[in-house]
Amino acid sequence: MAELKVHPIRRIDAELEIPGDKSISHRSVILGGFADGETRITGFLPSGDCLASLAAMQAMGVEIDTIDRTSYIVHGRGGKLRAPAESLDCGNSGTTIRLLAGLVAGQPFTTRMFGDASLSKRPMKRIVDPLTTMGAILTCEGENLRPPLVVKGGALKPIHYKMPVASAQLKSAILLAGLQANGQTVVEQPEVCRDHTERMLQHFGASIRPGEKRIEIYGNTTLNGKDLHVPGDFSSAAFWLVAAAAMPGGRLVLNKIGLNPTRTALLNVLMRMGAQIKENVECNDFEPYGTLRIEEGGKLKGTTIGGEEIPNLIDELPIIAVAGALAEGTTIIKDAQELRVKESDRIATVAHHLREFGVTVDEKPDGMIIYGGNPIRSAKVESRHDHRIAMAFSILALFADAPSLIEDTDCIATSYPTFEQHLAQVVAGDVAGKFRIGASLVNKVKRLVKSGPQKKAANDETSEKE
Repeated sequence: MAELKVHPIRRIDAELEIPGDKSISHRSVILGGFADGETRITGFLPSGDCLASLAAMQAMGVEIDTIDRTSYIVHGRGGKLRAPAESLDCGNSGTTIRLLAGLVAGQPFTTRMFGDASLSKRPMKRIVDPLTTMGAILTCEGENLRPPLVVKGGALKPIHYKMPVASAQLKSAILLAGLQANGQTVVEQPEVCRDHTERMLQHFGASIRPGEKRIEIYGNTTLNGKDLHVPGDFSSAAFWLVAAAAMPGGRLVLNKIGLNPTRTALLNVLMRMGAQIKENVECNDFEPYGTLRIEEGGKLKGTTIGGEEIPNLIDELPIIAVAGALAEGTTIIKDAQELRVKESDRIATVAHHLREFGVTVDEKPDGMIIYGGNPIRSAKVESRHDHRIAMAFSILALFADAPSLIEDTDCIATSYPTFEQHLAQVVAGDVAGKFRIGASLVNKVKRLVKSGPQKKAANDETSEKE
């Protein structure tokens, strides 16, 4: 079991290039494989979750040529996938199992999908209901509609579906099924959530009308393969944004970061907490990206997070809780009950770990109240197999009074395979006084950030696990 020993620092002066966006990487290989013709992908995130989607598409007959670990040529099958010979292993990825369920719902074969212990606890009812209404037959082999998930696909009918929760995975599953239905499928979302699927469907030529809360898609249209670049993952950048914003005098430059407005709600939260962040959109292709800068970090103040902003903050809430711990005053997170059914119960886990670091927290059914501004003490905490928990508390450990230990950090590979390298460089920047990313620097600071043995990636000649 890998672990990270994190040493506290007193300054941040960093310029980082974050790996590719996880959500976009999933969709690029799924839609590229379903489209007709060739799709060249650059900037792909070679993480455990995204490689699970890539391997699943290969198992359904999609030929994928590897250029390097972040670049692929996908030869689409023109909407006609092949029945997989074996069950599809979705690993830790809720995105993989839910999006593929929508995709295979319209295919004339049966697909069984399973995952690791964490994924086996994730609820599937939210996709089972609409996809069943459309005509697919879905069976959950786990208790209380949990994976493994079996989908018997076939001819689908369109539906008008009002989503009970704002979930990009649910919306995407319905849109991928609607792409194969005979007629117009309408999805209404209670709040705006990530729109990567709508953007990419447009990029590939789908007949789709995306609106703020209503999306219409017309079935039986052919997608056409098209090249695309995956920008840096904003959710991964969030850890460094909080670290620099909370560190007095902190300086940070993040290049080629995805700036899709349905993903960047964290910027608004940090700015109302007192952070000074400059955003510069440099490319506004199907997904906008650019540069984020913090020139002078400082003391943050508490705030309240809830309501309609929650869906576009859901992945960032663990690190927002860390920001609350580092801020003066009280931070309230509410309306976030969705955190209970992530890779771990993130409300309970975050509250417990904050207390281990000496932070006073009141846990609530839908969030927590964090009383910040007090000294952070060193701690030893376990990730509970949740990558965002491991990374969030690695950041908090940078502000502690002594080295801390984050246990079970293999899971970080599901979303941010170079996190440990970047953490080492940030620590080295404090020691050296200044740094810029360079592979040689990592070797100089191995004594500062230590970890246990890492898992070997599948096909690690050309890629690594997230």
